[in-house]
Amino acid sequence: MPTTDLPDDPDRTDLADTRTAWAEDRTALANERTFAGWMRTGVACVAIALGFQAVFRNTDYPMVAKIVAEMFVVAGILIFWAAAVNSRKAHKRMKDHDVESHSGMFMTILAAFLTMASISAGVVLWFL
Repeated sequence: MPTTDLPDDPDRTDLADTRTAWAEDRTALANERTFAGWMRTGVACVAIALGFQAVFRNTDYPMVAKIVAEMFVVAGILIFWAAAVNSRKAHKRMKDHDVESHSGMFMTILAAFLTMASISAGVVLWFL
């Protein structure tokens, strides 16, 4: 038997609203996990730069080693800011319901802090 228009059932509407709210909460948490993953990747780039410099410290071409290491530092910084920008865009489109996600400002401050730390590490690389 074909279904026709069902009468508005307040219980069904409430359940649908609850499921939608939970889906938005899951998406907000997934956004934070993605942001954290990007931050880890950026920090790994800076760690590779430091490791690269340590391994090739006694090479015949120290400037080449330093330049390649600096490229990893710059890649890490770009990753930090790409993560912050994308995370803020996603955060603006969502509304928290039962979870409290970090604000876009927190993510920007973290990206700025990691950028300053990466620049400091890049400067240290030149004096090692």
